[in-house]
Amino acid sequence: MGSSATTHTHTTAKSSSEPDEHQHPHRLQGSLFQPIGDEGRAELVERRLVDAITRGHLSAGERLPSEADLGKSLGVAPVTVREALLALRGRGLVVTRRGRNGGSFVAEHADPLTFAREAVRGTSRLALRDLGAHYAAITGACVRLAARRADPSETQQVRRRLERIEELDGEQQRRLLDDVQIEIVALSQSARLTREQMKLQAELSPYLRLVAHETENLRRQAAHLTAVIDAVEAGDPDAAGARTELMAAETIDALIRLQATTG
Repeated sequence: MGSSATTHTHTTAKSSSEPDEHQHPHRLQGSLFQPIGDEGRAELVERRLVDAITRGHLSAGERLPSEADLGKSLGVAPVTVREALLALRGRGLVVTRRGRNGGSFVAEHADPLTFAREAVRGTSRLALRDLGAHYAAITGACVRLAARRADPSETQQVRRRLERIEELDGEQQRRLLDDVQIEIVALSQSARLTREQMKLQAELSPYLRLVAHETENLRRQAAHLTAVIDAVEAGDPDAAGARTELMAAETIDALIRLQATTG
């Protein structure tokens, strides 16, 4: 489940050849479902699953992996997963269905946009600015490195994925933007940076989704990523980094404006 976190130069080529660009498990789940190991308490499993749901990486109505598969991915016993799922059912985030097509499913009312709005209201402006600065610093450095190392053919594959955005529905569009950002970073040929970007993208993704709820803003985010791809393909690290930093700053400014209107 977390195999995409270890990809490097070949990440883009593999992604562009997949028949379903949004098949589950989604690549951001790779950062959310890393093994917990010795700290494998039910509370930590619960927190990991809550993150996946509230950040929109597990959609309303989506079927969760089996207890055995989740346990294997997270590095804990199935009984620990079962205890965590029981807690999630108590919180109304997960429902269980019996029968041949049964299993655990994300509750239909588990809306990531609602969780994102609540998170924005509960976060200080200083913390939002700090999040934006962190994202801009790390992602900006990653795309600068990608501009120095990427092969043009790989960059073109990422571009083709992004050009298909108008063919997708709103949720698929948001996921595609997340994936494309990770794939651009993967062009840095650094597995460590790609893993770090996956974690950052998982953290910022609900906020990006909230900002991109309006079509105009989603298209602007896509335009930013297109400009980054252009800069990476042209081997211009300064332009790639500057555009990434502008995108991060605009996102945080939009969140602060939203905070002011909903606080």
